[in-house]
Amino acid sequence: MTISLAAFDIAGTTVDEGGAVYRVLADVVADHGTAAPDADIRRWMGADKREALAALTGDAGAVDELHAAFVKRLHAAYAEVPPAPLPGVPEALAALRGSGVRVVLTTGFDRQVTDPLLAALGWTVGETLDGVVCAEEVAAGRPKPFMIQEAMRVTGVGDPAEVLVAGDTVLDVRAGRAAGAGLVVGVLTGAQTREELAAEHPTHVLDGVADVPGLLSSLR
Repeated sequence: MTISLAAFDIAGTTVDEGGAVYRVLADVVADHGTAAPDADIRRWMGADKREALAALTGDAGAVDELHAAFVKRLHAAYAEVPPAPLPGVPEALAALRGSGVRVVLTTGFDRQVTDPLLAALGWTVGETLDGVVCAEEVAAGRPKPFMIQEAMRVTGVGDPAEVLVAGDTVLDVRAGRAAGAGLVVGVLTGAQTREELAAEHPTHVLDGVADVPGLLSSLR
């Protein structure tokens, strides 16, 4: 099996940020006066944060204001407890790129959050990664396949069968399946369980992205 591109989510998949994104999301929604049950927050894990805020508050007209509050609070949370790469992820990214697999991060964050986060980790396009795609840069976020398709475009990969998609949420899995990716991997480093991920029929469920190089080796 030939895999030419690995498209990975950020928070909970390649980066440990302590679940801050979903705590902040819930706080912003609650402060708007429409506190959401945990089950509703979980349904929007992995989604474009603007889409999530609009859906969870029912107030599409306030999305810009809500998103600005979300970004401000998330930056404060990250300043208090800086995100870090999940164990084994830097080594996995290096191993994949060293074997000729291009690596692109896809995320429901916008550039206001993504660029400072990656800069703090020292992850750069050309050195650590082959690209970064944010939900704001495509027509719609997950579960639509557009971020994966954009990752394919920027790396010159034309066949979705040569793409591995990995993420920690059911929306990551749905997006990978919608893209027709050859491998769709759920990882257990985020907030969603093996059972939740397996219910979406990924090709594999792994403990984490650190296990992806081994998976590819076993399939050669």
